[in-house]
Amino acid sequence: MASTETGTSAKAAKSAKTDAGRTGALGGLEAGLDALETRVTERPPLGRTLREKALPPVIAIALVLILWQLAYHFKVKEHYLLPSPADVARALQTQWLKGTLLGYVWTSLSRGILGFLASVAIGTPLGLIVARIKPVRAAIGPILSGLQSLPSVAWVPASIIWFGLSNGTIYAVVLLGAVPSIANGLVAGVDQIPPLFLRAGRTIGATGLHGVRHVLLPAALPGYLAGLKQGWAFSWRSLMAAELIVNSPDLGTGLGQFLEQGREQSDMGWVLAAILLILIVGIGIELLVFAPLERWVLRNRGLLVRS
Repeated sequence: MASTETGTSAKAAKSAKTDAGRTGALGGLEAGLDALETRVTERPPLGRTLREKALPPVIAIALVLILWQLAYHFKVKEHYLLPSPADVARALQTQWLKGTLLGYVWTSLSRGILGFLASVAIGTPLGLIVARIKPVRAAIGPILSGLQSLPSVAWVPASIIWFGLSNGTIYAVVLLGAVPSIANGLVAGVDQIPPLFLRAGRTIGATGLHGVRHVLLPAALPGYLAGLKQGWAFSWRSLMAAELIVNSPDLGTGLGQFLEQGREQSDMGWVLAAILLILIVGIGIELLVFAPLERWVLRNRGLLVRS
């Protein structure tokens, strides 16, 4: 009897030890998963941020300026065809002192923003319809892809005939350039949604517009954001193409018209200064608007890891 009780207690002790080991292993696993899910909230040192984020573009700009100055020094082109960086800076300073430079930038930027917002308002529902309705996708999906590859400047002559030398021509070119990119970006984002997400949304009653708002758009956000970025790029490029050609005193002067004025004066310093301003505005919108949005999306999805 004693031996039986001893054996039973030994088995119980062994079973308890095994359970404790399993509990410890599960606890360790849970702790490890919690550690993986824990976001790193410590901000990196300022010096490291400057070294990793600010220094590379500064070095790249310095190299471009050095190569540009060398090309000017060794007269790769005649100086009136290839001015030095200092000549371009003087051209910018001259326009700045006239007090008109910010007005040119704002005219183009306001047109670009308004045209882009209109493109988003049109391209978003269009993309949803194409993504979710198969007959519509079969009918106009290839047309959207074709429109996206069509150079925006090709729409300028037709828009002039339709709307004359007016702001309507400029906005028509912007819309025709940006809407296909935004719609195709949203279609690509919807195509990448796991079907389980959509079924789960229907199960909890997220159907119709509620399903679009709470399930479809959030799940398709990365692809949609990529389409928005591309849509802005097409908006800005289309706007510059339209402003270069559509020139009228009643329209005001944007950066495209400013660039065309430099060409008419055969002033390469002026022309390069206008190109530089167009580039700065495009880069500024990317850094101030789309880069933070992209980081926010990636961080919320656990895809942005801070080392």
